[in-house]
Amino acid sequence: MGDPAGGEAPLVFLHGGPGYNSYSFQAAFGDRMPRAAVFLDQRGSGRSGPLEDTEQGADTLDLDTLVGDLDAVRDFLGAAQIVPLGHGFGALVALEYARRHPTRTARVIVVNPWVHYPDLARTLLEEASARRGTPLEDPAERVRADTPDGQHAPVGAARIEAAFELLNARDLLNALQFRDAPTRMRLEFMDAEGQLVGGGEVQEALVNQGLWEFEYPPFLAEIRRPVFVISGAHDRTSYPEQVQWVADLADGDVTVLDAAHYPWLDDEDAFAQALDDALNR
Repeated sequence: MGDPAGGEAPLVFLHGGPGYNSYSFQAAFGDRMPRAAVFLDQRGSGRSGPLEDTEQGADTLDLDTLVGDLDAVRDFLGAAQIVPLGHGFGALVALEYARRHPTRTARVIVVNPWVHYPDLARTLLEEASARRGTPLEDPAERVRADTPDGQHAPVGAARIEAAFELLNARDLLNALQFRDAPTRMRLEFMDAEGQLVGGGEVQEALVNQGLWEFEYPPFLAEIRRPVFVISGAHDRTSYPEQVQWVADLADGDVTVLDAAHYPWLDDEDAFAQALDDALNR
């Protein structure tokens, strides 16, 4: 929407999931975007073609590729700079783009970021255990003890496997990401309206590349562009632990809203104000 090559650096929305799409954000909030914007369906997601039709194929997908795709979009737009706006997993793409391409990034805005995946897996396991009424049994120590010296201990994968054995992924994420049923139902309605189901192959490909072991915080200190965080206090997948990593290591300017994982659904006006502040501070 708008003219991304004229005037201010355009926003490029990067959805989460991974493997979700930008349709619901565009449908819910697109009319209130404060400047020219692109609603990007990342490689293999939403309205973009399936991974199996790409040169890279369906078995693997990595952060390098997604960052490269984003820069190809910037180049196609003819924009000297962009403002990556990353949500959830999409925050990882936004932050890494800013780290690698500081001169092409005006600033970076992340909404309920996910940056430390073993920690996120522990959060999911804690919630699953609580909902099942079972004591928390973190497999991390066992996995580390069983892993040969010199090899990486797959702690994140073990945690997420244990969590999903206790509670299916959809119910678990719904419990952590929504503060009420009407908001969840509204999103589900928009998803059905958009007819963009799927994304499983994207998740599988990233997991094949070790997504649940990925710890991005060491790279946050290398970002040299202004970082702004919009967080929902009721999104327990991101706030406060994941947000704190970005605040501490990337000197992120944090705004906390009375909202959950999709703040534009919970309080559209508050999210619009927070986004405007992040663009103009």
